[in-house]
Amino acid sequence: MKALVYEGVETLGFRDVPDPVPQAGEHLIRVEAVGICGSDMHAYLGHDARRPAPLILGHEAAGVIVGGTMDGRRVTVNPLVTCGTCPACTSGRENLCPTRQIISMQPREGAFAQYITMPERNLVTVPADVPLARAALAEPLAVSWHAARLALSSLHPVMERRALVIGGGAIGLAAALALRAMGVAQITIAEPNAARREFLTALGEQAVAAAEGSYPVVIDAVGYAATRATATAVVEAGGVIAHVGLGEDTGGLDVRRMTLQEITFIGTYTYTAQDFRDTAAAIFDGRLGALDWCRHQPLSSGAEAFAQLRKGAVAEPKIVLDPWG
Repeated sequence: MKALVYEGVETLGFRDVPDPVPQAGEHLIRVEAVGICGSDMHAYLGHDARRPAPLILGHEAAGVIVGGTMDGRRVTVNPLVTCGTCPACTSGRENLCPTRQIISMQPREGAFAQYITMPERNLVTVPADVPLARAALAEPLAVSWHAARLALSSLHPVMERRALVIGGGAIGLAAALALRAMGVAQITIAEPNAARREFLTALGEQAVAAAEGSYPVVIDAVGYAATRATATAVVEAGGVIAHVGLGEDTGGLDVRRMTLQEITFIGTYTYTAQDFRDTAAAIFDGRLGALDWCRHQPLSSGAEAFAQLRKGAVAEPKIVLDPWG
């Protein structure tokens, strides 16, 4: 099969690799759409030790099962593989499983390929009327759904349901969509890239170059010291910061203000299996909107797509690749 392989810093090769072989309890899936995630970009830049070269990246996938009793079934893929038996898994917090694995990290190859294998429990059936390119957005949308759910569940009931999202990429936009689906009407997205801000405004989002004022809920979808500093500066006393981005490890938090103002800070990682299913359902029934804000390219041009993202030359929040295009 053909795959886009991370071969070293800022180096990707589109080449032949061996076909994957499903193990017991797994299905072979013909990948029809796979999105580029910010974590793929971190690996591409050599910033993620969990993704050493050579490795097939990509974990935002949807496709069709090939062979077996479920042959032909259209599915979207939860890429988080967990043990299913530890206290985290049995309590519905699978994302905290101590032995969790995610495709696109060693030892599991990713979905920038024509085929992948996945356990059956990681697959959600996609209705016939939902395009697989849209279903592939379940993974990034689930990340934001999880963050929005945790943020709102931690917000004091007397506080106004109003939010700032820092970062207008796919995770930031998805956070705004999830918050809106959960009943938050006033949402501002802070995005310094003018082209992306214009794109968000055209979608109907309230997008600004820099955050001003104060907000009961802040979601940091970037995760740099500067964005954490902004989050702690603008969150209201008694408010909530949900931190999603993994831009850099340290710096930015005003711990004194967070302590004196009783600000809740939540680190959020991926999603639970229920979050993934709930997000998929919200995609299928339209609660997250048209989801027509992606750029579509063939996987064979994946290296060019990464280079354009590296330059900041992509206005769309998400690039979705077609392994067969």
